[in-house]
Amino acid sequence: MSKVKIVTDSSCTIEKSVRDDLNITMIPLSVMIDDVVYPDDDNLSGEKFMDMMAGAKSLPKTSQPPIGYFAELYDELGKDGSQIISIHMVHTLSGTVEAARQATFLTSSDVTVIDSGFIDQGLSFQVIRAAEMANNGASVEEILAAIGKIKENSYLFIGISSLDNLVKGGRVSRAKGVISNVLNMRVIMELDNGLLTPIVKGRGKKTFTKWFENFKDELSKFTIRKIGISHTGKTEFIEEAKQALQEMFPDMEIPVLHTNPIVATHAGKEAFAIMYYTE
Repeated sequence: MSKVKIVTDSSCTIEKSVRDDLNITMIPLSVMIDDVVYPDDDNLSGEKFMDMMAGAKSLPKTSQPPIGYFAELYDELGKDGSQIISIHMVHTLSGTVEAARQATFLTSSDVTVIDSGFIDQGLSFQVIRAAEMANNGASVEEILAAIGKIKENSYLFIGISSLDNLVKGGRVSRAKGVISNVLNMRVIMELDNGLLTPIVKGRGKKTFTKWFENFKDELSKFTIRKIGISHTGKTEFIEEAKQALQEMFPDMEIPVLHTNPIVATHAGKEAFAIMYYTE
């Protein structure tokens, strides 16, 4: 029986120790800051990137890996006869998954490319489960069925403290950005079917707190398998959310991780995301 190897991209927020223990291969995207291109790898931490972005003349730009990079990696990973499952961020936010698919026509390895429908730790839920199963000898078919269920039952919410970066990146109109700054507006968005949809808007930090109380009520209705919290800089709200969720699920490990530069570029400072999946 051939081994199954798992590949993802650097929009997947995951602890390095977990990634290494599970033999997950991560392909770095690229970030251009003031005309200098940096690979989004272990040398570019989330904290370091936030400092660089704060001092940049313009908003950083991100780009997916070249098709040839994928093809070469697939060739290398598959030369021992291994099958490959390559799981990537949702196609509506990046062309990464499409580049991976095109690379399958250039490699002789057996590669299955998956659009996770998510990003950040929402993507890592699928990647980690796939790698755990692969290490235990599961087949490609078994792994695909399992991560398909996770995708169907995953939810991701993101809180934005300032629309500045979304405006600069063309994600929202400049008029809306000006309004948000004038009124000290906060926005909660849900990633649903590949689209970031605003579900709550309000003035001041109490917007997040009020939403979170309703969010906890929703969680209590389900059997929760995993929760992840990501951020672009720890705030009092992040600490409070972690504590409250840990009290709700005392036996669950809830990672609180600095998100990757791909997400932080658009989310801006003092943003957060809370992700989970159910039975």
